[in-house]
Amino acid sequence: MSFTDDENWIILSNKIESSIKSKIKNIGTKLKDWDIRINYGIKTGYNEAFIIDEIIKNDLISSDPKSAEIIRPILRGKDINRYGYSYQGLYLICTFPSKKYNIEKYPAVKKHLLKFGEKRLAQSGEKNIDGIEGYNARKKTSNKWFETQDQINYWDDFNKQKIIYPCIMTAEPRFMLDRSGYYYTIAPGNIISGNHLMYLLAFLNSKICYFVLRKFFMGGGIEGELKTNRLLSLPIPLPNSQLESLIVDNVELLLYEYDNSGFITESILQKIDLLVAQAYNLSENEFKYIKNYEY
Repeated sequence: MSFTDDENWIILSNKIESSIKSKIKNIGTKLKDWDIRINYGIKTGYNEAFIIDEIIKNDLISSDPKSAEIIRPILRGKDINRYGYSYQGLYLICTFPSKKYNIEKYPAVKKHLLKFGEKRLAQSGEKNIDGIEGYNARKKTSNKWFETQDQINYWDDFNKQKIIYPCIMTAEPRFMLDRSGYYYTIAPGNIISGNHLMYLLAFLNSKICYFVLRKFFMGGGIEGELKTNRLLSLPIPLPNSQLESLIVDNVELLLYEYDNSGFITESILQKIDLLVAQAYNLSENEFKYIKNYEY
């Protein structure tokens, strides 16, 4: 074996897996070379303070309508399904440091956050505040006590059409499309923004790409964990007009039925899987091997 490139070192079980891996690599283009961006979900450092339910959200807006400017609905990793989601009525107080908010302009939100203690919310890294064992501040940063943990310079990508996915998926692919840019997500969820998202969604949710991810691009951490650098190494064929049209038509139909019934039509999934297999030039035996593989 040659170890001259930066690819993961993987022991393949048999010749058919070796053939599949070779075709995926030779036909696809790594996502890092696509016109897309993958960004982390929001890290607050203290979810209990920054994630609120419908009742608290309504109370904050009722007390001060300006609060609505910095409150957004969120999906957690466990709320995201294959092509869909299960919204649980949760919201995020989006005081991103990069937005440089003045908390005095949002008195209701300030009052809510102060219930958790300014010392506890401070991003000072202080341990055992006031001598209380385990009562710790958030990690040390230069951000203010009322701000979320990281800068979130890419905040506007949350307002665009995007793919949302959890960073752990052990049973099946779980990528969904937020068409209207309505939902935000928190870590350990990520977002993909850019071009050809519906086409990309079909590949990511296919049995073929899930097999490839699980066999060749996951690992090194929690079971089923999909790290960003590994996903960026996934080769997917660049779209041509004919293939993209066929795939998008099927995805549109699938999403329409899902939106209206809450179910995924298996026959449409099979059509998409077949189109993906053809795009990678997989043989009938290779496609069958992937479809019947047990994780």
